[in-house]
Amino acid sequence: MSSKSKRKEKARVRDKWKLKKWYTVIAPPYFGNKEIGLTPADEPEKLLGRIIETTLYDITGDFNQIHVKLYFQINDVKSDVAYTKFKGHEWARDYLRSLVRRRTSRIDGIFNVTTKDGYKLRLSAVAFTVSRAKTSQEKAVRKIMKEIIEKKAQQLKFEDFVQECVLGKIGSEIYNEAKKIVALRKCDIRKSKLLEEPTPQ
Repeated sequence: MSSKSKRKEKARVRDKWKLKKWYTVIAPPYFGNKEIGLTPADEPEKLLGRIIETTLYDITGDFNQIHVKLYFQINDVKSDVAYTKFKGHEWARDYLRSLVRRRTSRIDGIFNVTTKDGYKLRLSAVAFTVSRAKTSQEKAVRKIMKEIIEKKAQQLKFEDFVQECVLGKIGSEIYNEAKKIVALRKCDIRKSKLLEEPTPQ
């Protein structure tokens, strides 16, 4: 490419950026309508469906929650504000690795559930033991995870269920039951993913 062509290309890129407008991205009401970032687009319609990543720390201001990554999808744009819905969350890999200890067990469980109002999600629960767990204990802990997660999904609407998953309430309930089976260091929902939304009536 000649230097003249390169200059033209650079000018085109600059012009393209000049046409773009910045939109303020807002978390859903069940995450406090917090501002979670800015995103550019030359047309508001192009924002729809875009996934925005942030952390729980950005929403709560609690530095202990910086390892929790949240994913929101833009589903509405009004003026220069983009509104979102929750799509899922997960722990940072480095944080997850930091919890593994020698001569202890990590117990994982993956469960598909449907909330009271018809949202389908996949949840990954994890428990870390104080010492090595027996196979029978691991099986019993997974059973408790399944029972509590499914019961909560049946009782709660999507917004409340998501809050309890992300903020650790469901993890605490699993921990309190599972520690009767084996001594635990930590137990929580490490990942969630929205699989399907109910069809609007």
